[in-house]
Amino acid sequence: MEFDLEDGTREGLVRLGVKFDRSRDTALRLTEKVLKIRNRLGQSVGLVANRAQRAYHENACRRNIVLKARQMGVTTWIAGRFFLRTILYPGTVTVQVAQTQEAAEQIFRIVHRFLDHLPVAWREGVLKKVQKSAQRIVFPELDSEYLVETAGDRNAGRGLTITNLHCTEVARWPGDAAEILGGLQATLSPAGELVLESTPNGASGCFWKEWQEAGKTNTVRHFFPWWLEEAYRGTPVEEASMTEEERQWMAKHRLSAEQLGYRRQMQQNFRGLAKQEYAEDANECFLASGDCFFDRESIRRRLSEVTGPLETRRNGGLRIWLPPTRGNRYVVAVDPAGGGAGGDYSAVEVIDMETGLQCAELEEHLTTLETAMATVELAREYNGALVAVERNNHGSGVLAHLQGICRYDRLYRNGGGEGFLTSTLTRHQILSRLDAVLVETPESIQSERLLLECRSFVRHADGQCRAQAGEHDDCVMAMAIALAVRDERLADRSLQ
Repeated sequence: MEFDLEDGTREGLVRLGVKFDRSRDTALRLTEKVLKIRNRLGQSVGLVANRAQRAYHENACRRNIVLKARQMGVTTWIAGRFFLRTILYPGTVTVQVAQTQEAAEQIFRIVHRFLDHLPVAWREGVLKKVQKSAQRIVFPELDSEYLVETAGDRNAGRGLTITNLHCTEVARWPGDAAEILGGLQATLSPAGELVLESTPNGASGCFWKEWQEAGKTNTVRHFFPWWLEEAYRGTPVEEASMTEEERQWMAKHRLSAEQLGYRRQMQQNFRGLAKQEYAEDANECFLASGDCFFDRESIRRRLSEVTGPLETRRNGGLRIWLPPTRGNRYVVAVDPAGGGAGGDYSAVEVIDMETGLQCAELEEHLTTLETAMATVELAREYNGALVAVERNNHGSGVLAHLQGICRYDRLYRNGGGEGFLTSTLTRHQILSRLDAVLVETPESIQSERLLLECRSFVRHADGQCRAQAGEHDDCVMAMAIALAVRDERLADRSLQ
């Protein structure tokens, strides 16, 4: 069919909108004919769908999650798709949420280009009174608007009823991404469309969880490996130099010697991050990504081996793998928190003094008194175990309750006082010891919960090592303290 691009009236645009809504083919051709982008050569060209964009267009539903390699054009395509809906359907509110202000501004430049290069009749017709600002485009005669927000703004989307919600680079959102996303989804119209889109950034965090649970939430998964982009080609690799793995890879995905050349170039330039930045496999790209403090391969192997606990208590908060054995000595290590439904957990780890085997683990939202009482209960069960409480912050309160109300005096001491004092130096030392255990004796770790925390424990841009945004590291710290205390006691028999 031919589009009447000279009809810029409200009725004319709505007529196009009806056809746009009912036929994917019509929508595809309208997008290619109406919208303009700047290509890799800096030229203004029509938004003609590449392989990844076409695949998304053909399979998109109301709820979508997109896992992709770098620079596949998916963000641009979704922006174009939602921009057309905004101007074709009166009363439409479209919101795009980017990870940073810079990214938001870059996306909005693309949207402004769409608007500025529409057919003249459209721009001088019902869209003539458009109102533009740094983050919002309003179409008064259509009662529609298009907004670009940043994930760092906790008020993003509040007060709106969103028709189309596009969240970009969710894996790199700052702060508590799950909380931000939950707030945004609460504003989405029941008939609205949602797109979560990102390159991978570690096997943890909000985006990874959304990808894993897509089947439960009726969300359609879209995975776009790097070779769908035609521009990703390098110097052809001679067949004689190909490894068997490379031959199998090419045959499996029906790829060329030029694409293999590009793959080798990526692996040389990005090394360990190649599988993250240029995804090839929907599972492997998560596991290979992120700057994890601990050895990722050791964690992966142990996760595939661990089984459930022998016993659970406290609604699953307490898990027991090895009950106490008469005559054995144990360490109970505590990483306390302040309590309440939000924030960090209080974590307690129990290990065997002689073997280092993890015996039990508690992780709950507890007050300092509740933490002390739960700790004493475990310590007494495990033969009057030595209790080591991190005394920084809330630890002093837990220690006071242990000595006062709980009347438990078998407490670890260092630096002239009860409790384990964590400093910048000791923190790195005890975490490195836990890393060594994961590599040398991974069978001593029984907890899937602890291993998952280890996997999301990463090096940040400020040089600090802590949980990835939206994750926890309470069990990590409690186990690191337990192992440090065990090592100290075994090294100095006079303390036993």
